[in-house]
Amino acid sequence: MTLDDESAAAPPIVDRGSWLRAREALLDREKAHTREGDAIAAARRRLPMTEVPDVALIGEHGETRLHALFEGRPQLIVYKHMWHDGEPIEGQCEGCTATIWDVHDASYLNARGISFAVLSKGPWSELAPFRAFMGYTHPWYSNRGVDDPLLGPATEGAFVALLRRGDRIFATYWITGRGVEAMMSSMGLADMAVYGRGEEWEDSPAGWPQSPTFTAWSTDGRPTPQWSRPGATPVVASEHRH
Repeated sequence: MTLDDESAAAPPIVDRGSWLRAREALLDREKAHTREGDAIAAARRRLPMTEVPDVALIGEHGETRLHALFEGRPQLIVYKHMWHDGEPIEGQCEGCTATIWDVHDASYLNARGISFAVLSKGPWSELAPFRAFMGYTHPWYSNRGVDDPLLGPATEGAFVALLRRGDRIFATYWITGRGVEAMMSSMGLADMAVYGRGEEWEDSPAGWPQSPTFTAWSTDGRPTPQWSRPGATPVVASEHRH
């Protein structure tokens, strides 16, 4: 489909008044959806919590305890980035790249007393150049060797919310799978556009452009956002690629 392809499938054309009435009818459903989301968030705030150890991580300044990642704030959210040992930058997880790409600046989180960091099982020697190439400003740490089920590699692809009470640390919530979409503003914006994400699982009218799920997360053999990075080069074929 091209931008000037007037034969491509599209919504029916109506007058402005009819369009506004249809929009307002959907708005009632959207408001109900928002209120249900608020109710779920209220229930989330009432969940119990469980203590986690002050594990040792490896970061930019060497060994760092989990406690330090709070940076003096009472709360911390970490994202567990998957890692493929020994793979080139373009061979790393396109799903994790898509998940945290919109979280370049944690200023608003910080203003609410929440710090943000990324944990990954990859060795720091591989994580550091990846972080630098991607231009991430949030801190990264290697949790290689950590065996706690929430803080170790077992929960890759997940967000974990933590609370500090003095020297003790507690996990209050964690989410993975489609639950992480709430943090992906690009997905929300695509859902607002008429063709949605253009993925084959979506319930779209006949003729709508659709492609295999997650297709847009990778472009020409590498995670899509990498092409915006200075120095991005064509993918080099490797027998070690997944």
